[in-house]
Amino acid sequence: MNKKVIILWVVTILCLVMTIVFWFLSRNVEVDYEEVKAVVTDASSRVVTNTKTKSKTTFYDVTVTYNDKEYDLKNVHGLSGYTKGRSVTAYLSNDKLYANVEGIKSTTPLSITYFVFLFATFALFIYTPTYMSKVKKAK
Repeated sequence: MNKKVIILWVVTILCLVMTIVFWFLSRNVEVDYEEVKAVVTDASSRVVTNTKTKSKTTFYDVTVTYNDKEYDLKNVHGLSGYTKGRSVTAYLSNDKLYANVEGIKSTTPLSITYFVFLFATFALFIYTPTYMSKVKKAK
């Protein structure tokens, strides 16, 4: 087998192992946040269409006020419960308000590293066998 193919498989397996390690680490990360009550000042949704695939993605934009300061609420998955004037539970972390704790956890360095390894693993699981078949055809 070609030396480059062996190296690619080793890197692929290493990325897979690191993905699993960082998944466990990011699941159990302790995040610093404060549960607060904020008032919804605006809530809307917008649909964005991908011009190439024609697929549609809905984004939810919710603005809240907490301590006389306006925030864009992060990690909102729907508009139910976010009507104008309603008091909602939010999570304050690093001067940002989140709709749930998972939104805070997904922005930690451990979670970002997990996603980097996850995407690298997917890419390598596609690229490595493709490269390996090209090498075999060339022989």
